[in-house]
Amino acid sequence: MKHINQFISKKVLVLGLAKSGVAAAELLHKLGAFVTVNDAKPFEESPDAQNLLSKGITVICGRHPEDLLDEGFEYLIKNPGIPYHNPIVRDAISRGIPVWTEIELAYLISDAPFIGITGSNGKTTTTTLVFNMLDSGGQRPLIAGNIGTVACKVAEEAQEDQVIVTELSSFQLMGIDIFRPKISILINLYEAHLDYHGTIKEYGDAKFAVTKNQMDEDIFIYNADQPSVVKYAEMTKAKLLPFSTKGRKEVGISADLTYIYWLGEIYLERKSIELPGEHNLENILAAVATAILMKCPKETIQLVLTSFTGVKHRTQFVREWKNRKYYNDSKATNTLATKSALAAFDQPTILLAGGLERGHSFEEMRQYMNHVKAVVAFGETSNRLIEFAASCGVKYLEQVDDIHQAVKVATDLSEPLDIILLSPACASWDQYANFELRGEDFIEAVLQIK
Repeated sequence: MKHINQFISKKVLVLGLAKSGVAAAELLHKLGAFVTVNDAKPFEESPDAQNLLSKGITVICGRHPEDLLDEGFEYLIKNPGIPYHNPIVRDAISRGIPVWTEIELAYLISDAPFIGITGSNGKTTTTTLVFNMLDSGGQRPLIAGNIGTVACKVAEEAQEDQVIVTELSSFQLMGIDIFRPKISILINLYEAHLDYHGTIKEYGDAKFAVTKNQMDEDIFIYNADQPSVVKYAEMTKAKLLPFSTKGRKEVGISADLTYIYWLGEIYLERKSIELPGEHNLENILAAVATAILMKCPKETIQLVLTSFTGVKHRTQFVREWKNRKYYNDSKATNTLATKSALAAFDQPTILLAGGLERGHSFEEMRQYMNHVKAVVAFGETSNRLIEFAASCGVKYLEQVDDIHQAVKVATDLSEPLDIILLSPACASWDQYANFELRGEDFIEAVLQIK
């Protein structure tokens, strides 16, 4: 870890706890900052806040004082989920106080370079693929970011001969200043999180931040099939490496129905790839390109592709019961992700969906609803989902209170050879703290079936 002097005797406010806030507060304390943590949860209900206080960190819990910034803070590190219209964040910006997420701290202290991966869908799969390829190739990579491991905590232990493979959300990327990955990836760009960003332009600009600080010795891997992504690629100073799923190309990495091509030459046959679903081809191309650039042996890349079947909560096979198959796709927090999951199957499917109401349309899913025989809906969007499914001609429509009920109803409706798919098309925050807990509930319910 680089022992930087930037924060010595500086007053820093950490807004919001959770894993990233705790890690940021502890790191800044080690770096000599005067740290104050502010979190809405009452102190007596927050073991994290109690632990930070025992280390000599100032803790303000249970409220967000409007005059908090009058204390003379020089930096604000915020939880990525806190929006920029939050009064304290707005006040900090108006005062010219840098507002960062802990990703920026990770970059400032890391001895290891970063690979930064973002996109509307496929981030976790791509990040895991890259990590597995480099790890199998003996490069001792680290993994961090939105995938569940706090980046600044990982960066504390990183060594110069390692690389940190980092999944980055738009929320995290809005809070950077000089963060600069060695290799950056923009997998795709679709309308998402507009309740946070306000406009598709602001959302796209946040995603572009993954490459905005790169220079000509860095590399930007991008989706050449999407005009909106190509437009951003034209703005970076990094070397460009495009990927395309639309047939053989002479530049970058590409694929047709039979082969993956590197610089126009056959690289490997697609039939050897274990990961199902056409939607995963973008993730595979981006990951393979990264591994090649990182000097990973071809046989290692092939080995990973012939054994990797997916990540937890992303079209994850859970169980077969009486000739029915159950899949956990809890990470599908938007309609595009659910559309991709539905497209991966052609068997009769019972779809479990619903969650936080953001007012988004489900129309993207319509053309893939023809093999959906039943929809079991839950959460704030359940009424709209039922109406949408009815308009698609789905035969069986059920509303339930929670995931456990949904699994029971879906099982009762199912027949041999059916697919029972949890793919919510919505965020989890109306009923769960995150999509992982929602997926774990589904797995638990499925495993209890007798």
